[in-house]
Amino acid sequence: MNRYRAVAEYYDPEHERMEMLRHDVPFFLDSLPKRKRLSILELCSGTGRATIPMAQAGHRVVGVERDPAMLAIAVRKRDAVGLKERELKLLRGDVLTMNLRQKFDRVCIFFNTMLAFTTIEQQDRFLANVRRHLKPRGLFWLDIFHPDHSLLAERESRKMETSSFYVPALDRTVVRHVDVLRDMSRQWMRVTFHYKWFDRRGLERRESAAVEMTAIFPRELQLLLERTGFRIDRLCGNYNASPLRSESPRMIASCRLA
Repeated sequence: MNRYRAVAEYYDPEHERMEMLRHDVPFFLDSLPKRKRLSILELCSGTGRATIPMAQAGHRVVGVERDPAMLAIAVRKRDAVGLKERELKLLRGDVLTMNLRQKFDRVCIFFNTMLAFTTIEQQDRFLANVRRHLKPRGLFWLDIFHPDHSLLAERESRKMETSSFYVPALDRTVVRHVDVLRDMSRQWMRVTFHYKWFDRRGLERRESAAVEMTAIFPRELQLLLERTGFRIDRLCGNYNASPLRSESPRMIASCRLA
């Protein structure tokens, strides 16, 4: 499996203007009981985009991330806002194999990350580990895109989502575009992020990062969860809590142990 390894210094400035990322964490926090402190585990927690506001809301949070560069940024951000390790613990680990020997009120994974587990075997291992870390009355929260059939029918999409962003840590303005190669006989996609910038001598520089992903359809999601011991408690199609419809952009599932 080609697990995504982002250019860590780019990650926050690259995504800070993405509309969905202004709504996903607030929507999750709004779903939590009011005036109750919960234990929350975020899987594939990246640079702390979600774990930090969870901890700031008063919850006891653990984030697990396999990329040491992303994890280092998350630690710096946590320390900069004055959170202590007892409020937000950040750990390096592989979410397919880890065992924290602790159970949580909520386990969550955001921003399509579950789709990076591209085979049934990987999905089973991932969901088994979610079960291992979830309290009997806990909830598992996942957020993935709702497949667009017209887009998935295209073998290849080139130069999508062209944008530019400034990276303060590197004093660099970067232009990005995305290429997607698809093989829907396997429900497989390779998403490649291409970056271009000019160095201090005016020379053009390039780099790229790629991730392999799958597409999961609504009924398939239900069957996948049921066969691994979950049932969907609530399924939304967007961050306004609307039910899933054909035109919905997201599949946001709140799941209980069956």
